[in-house]
Amino acid sequence: MAALATTGSADEPCPAEGHRSRTPAPSGRDPVDQRLVTQRAAQFLREAERNRRQIEKLEKERTLSGCTGVSGELEEYKKHLEEKRNAEKMNLQRQLVKIHNGVRKFQRQLIDVKPTPQMIERLKEIMSEVEISINSLKEEQRSCFEELLKEERICRQETAAYEKKIENFPESISVKPDPKPHTAPTVKTRPLDRDFPAEVRALESFLLQTGGACGGWDQYDHQTFLTVWTKHGGRPAYRKEAKLYLPGLTLEEIEQHEKWHQELIYLQGKKREAIQRWKASKHRERQSRIQSQEEAEEAVRREKEANSQAHQHRAEEERVEAARRMEEWKEEKRRNKEKEEEQKRAEEIQKRKRAMEERCRQLEVKLTIEEQLRLRRAEEEEQQRRGKEEEQRGMDERSREAAKVIKRFSERDLHKVEAKLQEKRMRVKEEEERQRRITALMKERVDAHISRDPSRVTRPTKGWEERMKHIGSSGGGPVLQMFHRAVPTWREGL
Repeated sequence: MAALATTGSADEPCPAEGHRSRTPAPSGRDPVDQRLVTQRAAQFLREAERNRRQIEKLEKERTLSGCTGVSGELEEYKKHLEEKRNAEKMNLQRQLVKIHNGVRKFQRQLIDVKPTPQMIERLKEIMSEVEISINSLKEEQRSCFEELLKEERICRQETAAYEKKIENFPESISVKPDPKPHTAPTVKTRPLDRDFPAEVRALESFLLQTGGACGGWDQYDHQTFLTVWTKHGGRPAYRKEAKLYLPGLTLEEIEQHEKWHQELIYLQGKKREAIQRWKASKHRERQSRIQSQEEAEEAVRREKEANSQAHQHRAEEERVEAARRMEEWKEEKRRNKEKEEEQKRAEEIQKRKRAMEERCRQLEVKLTIEEQLRLRRAEEEEQQRRGKEEEQRGMDERSREAAKVIKRFSERDLHKVEAKLQEKRMRVKEEEERQRRITALMKERVDAHISRDPSRVTRPTKGWEERMKHIGSSGGGPVLQMFHRAVPTWREGL
């Protein structure tokens, strides 16, 4: 149980250990000590990982084995250990949060701070509180680790003692039965260990010499003998009843087996006494070893306390020296600040003088530039006026030239139009002449001479006249338009 508790505690790395590893080492610490601390931390992490794997293996074996005898007790103890570990973790987290808040408070106080005696005292108080919290946390974790290491050491010693006891415990002797009841069977056993006590070796030798745990008898016969012998309490009267149950054996053989059994009981008693003496000696050795270890641990603890006190004394001296250096630095900073302020005031006066001179120079330059701009604008206006006049004269000249060109083009166009009209009239006359020639030629070719009355076409027919008699004229005015069929070109002019 204690071993499981130790491995369970070492399963996860403690947050305080990580916080301790992140804490910067003092400037006066020896590099060799720092290297030893780093090696111990690495060894602790390796051992924690090994214990974690062992716990997982044991959990898997327990699940696969299906043993229910002690599973309830183990589960309850495991739950208790988990609750205890969670409580320790919550306490550690609260302490770390307290330290973190103290550091943040110290950082906030350092922002835009004025070097006054009250502020320095307040910062000292905050630093002292944070340091006390860190030291108390370290001391608490150190004592916790020492307790765990002590428990682990005790559990390891107990485990080693149990393993050695199991190894030294004699194995049961396996006997091969023989069909002959009176012959000693062959016994197979391991050779005697010379490290065993004399009583144990005597019992082992006796069993080897006399035929094993049954004294050379069959196991059934030996069990029957034990039943009858126990029933009569070892009195001689048991022999008759034993002879009845064991007809194949004589009284001498039964008496000889009785002597063997009494010798076996005597040797077994001696063995038990030897085992008890061995246990007592082992217990005394363990107690002396634990006491020596505790004394050594107490010496180490006293040495650590002395080192811690010396370290605290050095830290206090370093704090005093740091406060003195801080005061000197602040005084130097104040003097430098006064010098800088005087220099800034002189620079400000010089800067104002230079600014005044620069403004006067800029004003003169501005007046000069404005006069030059005024003269330039007057010249530009005069040039613009002259340019406009020249442009106007050019426009008038161009308009007169354009009027002349337009008149000339108009005359030319008129001549061209007249020429085209004349040409068109000539073409029309030529066409008419050609048509007349064609018509005359056609008339010469036609022999029939038919008189025609063109007015007959426009006169109403007889049917129309009869109709108009009954209906009457619809209008009395002249006929504006009369539709008629188109006249072919060859009949035009006939």
